[in-house]
Amino acid sequence: MSRKEIILNKIQILITNHFESPEKAFDFFDADGHGKLTKREIVKLLKEAEISGFIRGLVASKLIQGYDRDGDKLIDWEEFKAAIDEISKD
Repeated sequence: MSRKEIILNKIQILITNHFESPEKAFDFFDADGHGKLTKREIVKLLKEAEISGFIRGLVASKLIQGYDRDGDKLIDWEEFKAAIDEISKD
């Protein structure tokens, strides 16, 4: 299993075990309630998913880079859902 797969698996476990739905997870981590996850909010999600503190910032940047379709350096619900859908396929 690649590092990316391990990280995505940990995120899936977090969402499945602690939230009723991916949307509830998104709302929980969207601390300021503006409908988009900032890098700081993604780092918090990664911390909760037990991703090592050493690589959290890098992983958050890579997630934004990989899933931010509109280029605003934030992850909105549709982008988050696309990431979750990709995780769920595996």
